[in-house]
Amino acid sequence: MGDTGAMKTGQITIEKLENMLQRDARAASSDFDLNPEIMQSWPVFKDLRPAAVLVPIVQTVAGLEVILTKRASHLKHHPGQISFPGGKCEPTDRDAADTALREAEEEIGLARDTVEVLGTMPYHETVTHFQITPIIGRIRAPFSPSPQAAEVAEVFNVPLEFLASPENYRIEGRYWAGKKRLYYVVPFGPYYIWGATARILRAIAERLSV
Repeated sequence: MGDTGAMKTGQITIEKLENMLQRDARAASSDFDLNPEIMQSWPVFKDLRPAAVLVPIVQTVAGLEVILTKRASHLKHHPGQISFPGGKCEPTDRDAADTALREAEEEIGLARDTVEVLGTMPYHETVTHFQITPIIGRIRAPFSPSPQAAEVAEVFNVPLEFLASPENYRIEGRYWAGKKRLYYVVPFGPYYIWGATARILRAIAERLSV
């Protein structure tokens, strides 16, 4: 587990995030980044459904923090996992940012007019047939989460400085569909952050460290 006590607060600013997003985007990521041989034989990537997540950034006395959610344990898909607010794009959504803001308002009560969209990360492809566009947004007003009980069990913050440190990530694996699949994890306290969420955060860490 990463050592939260070793992090240095205040090193990452909104300006640094904005500069990161203005640079040329790196290639998209996927659930199979560490397992290219599995991806080549997996048909899921032929027809991906568009989705978007919000990476909400909030300023605290300790520095910038990322808001994450723990999914409800009764959900059919990904119960109890750590995720960003987000979901699939609906026909009424104007774009990916609109999807991410709508979902954040529905899931954690984050009013969309309090979020300043800073930019978009390269999309992430998942084994569950989604092409996820991560939207990074800055919360510009006081925010008290109001989680939707049907979907969200908990809302919590993680220091961006911790998530932006590549050394806090490790690679683990488990057998899936008869093969061992490797993936990134970035544990924080009692929270086991892995899968697409960890991979998107790792992509942010990689770009911030350049």
